[in-house]
Amino acid sequence: MQLDIAPIGDRLDLYDELAGGWPEFMTKDPTGGLYYRYSDQFWPTFSLLAVDKETGRAVAKAHSVPFAYDGDPAEGLPEGGWDWVIRQALHDHLSGTKPTMVSALEINIRPDLRGSGLSGLMLAAMRDNAAEHGFTDLVAPVRPSGKHAQIRQPIDVYAHATRDDGLPVDPWLRVHVRAGAKIVNVAHYSMTYAGTLEQWRSWTGLAFDATGPVEVPGALSPIHCDVEQDHAVYVEPNVWVHHRI
Repeated sequence: MQLDIAPIGDRLDLYDELAGGWPEFMTKDPTGGLYYRYSDQFWPTFSLLAVDKETGRAVAKAHSVPFAYDGDPAEGLPEGGWDWVIRQALHDHLSGTKPTMVSALEINIRPDLRGSGLSGLMLAAMRDNAAEHGFTDLVAPVRPSGKHAQIRQPIDVYAHATRDDGLPVDPWLRVHVRAGAKIVNVAHYSMTYAGTLEQWRSWTGLAFDATGPVEVPGALSPIHCDVEQDHAVYVEPNVWVHHRI
């Protein structure tokens, strides 16, 4: 497959090819909505689209964002992870603060092509794009792709689990490490969002009728359910990695 990987530009209509693939509840993070509302306006050259040259169909996309950080990313990054870096990038843009590095936000592969190695290609394109803009550091609050299967295991244990060859047990972390990234630290509340119990029932098809932790397919940790207060809250942990470009 011959790919054209470039900033999305005026090809937004091709996004429909990449619909799906995320559990519905994952689309309810308000900070994510903030980013996607302004990404094309504020950071148009940091969203990449891969198109099959032969068919003209989109096969993958990669979103990243420049932001300012005055610390050494190798020594630790904020606990707020994905939500934090989106807010930081927006504050920097509105205040005119010069960014110092780039954070990956999402790589999404067309559902019928997942597992074909495209995620590594898109990560490489994201690294190259950051370098072309003059940055020497790319970080990412990684959503470990295998964590949902071990929903009760503490993220601090899962994030650092390795195979016999020394590479991470988690497949998506493994892609980053193979590309040269270092695991820095866990972002324990990388994404946080709430809803009424009726909303959670509509998003998941589950009862949400008892106070306590609820295991939801696709979630990386149990959802906190409070029947008396009529709400449930999802706090998702991610894992910060750092690519020195």
